[in-house]
Amino acid sequence: MTAAEATLSDPVAQYVTLGIGAETFAVDVGSVREILDMRPIAFMPNAPPYLLGLIDVRGGGVPVIDLRVKLGLAPVPSTEQTRILVLDIEIAGRPTAIGLLVDRVFEVAELEDRRIEPPPDIGVRWRSDYITGIGRRGGDFVVVFDLGRLLAGEEAALVATAA
Repeated sequence: MTAAEATLSDPVAQYVTLGIGAETFAVDVGSVREILDMRPIAFMPNAPPYLLGLIDVRGGGVPVIDLRVKLGLAPVPSTEQTRILVLDIEIAGRPTAIGLLVDRVFEVAELEDRRIEPPPDIGVRWRSDYITGIGRRGGDFVVVFDLGRLLAGEEAALVATAA
């Protein structure tokens, strides 16, 4: 089997690629319910800084997390490219809808599962336990989120309560 044939037979997975600052991240397309333009977010008193509040999505309240703040970066004002990814994930054993505020969404992209490398333990500005691995799209690196870990622990309880 040639190298080209081996590459063609590698399993691929689809991800929604998104931007935070100059970095490119990805979430599994199967977790994404919809991608929304920026809209008003209802403030939640006493919420942690990363939990912006609630939005209405088809009659249901969906908590919105500022991904920049969650990753330890400074918040920025919304632009025309700002989007909210509405995700369907499992938190504390029950299905939950969560909104992630991101700087921009690029596309649905295929990444080869066999080419996703483990996250580095040093040299990143965010917690590496939030990351499933590092893939490549073209010549660029794409950081693949582990949504379970990104939204786990005390944060999960707060988000589940907000929902």
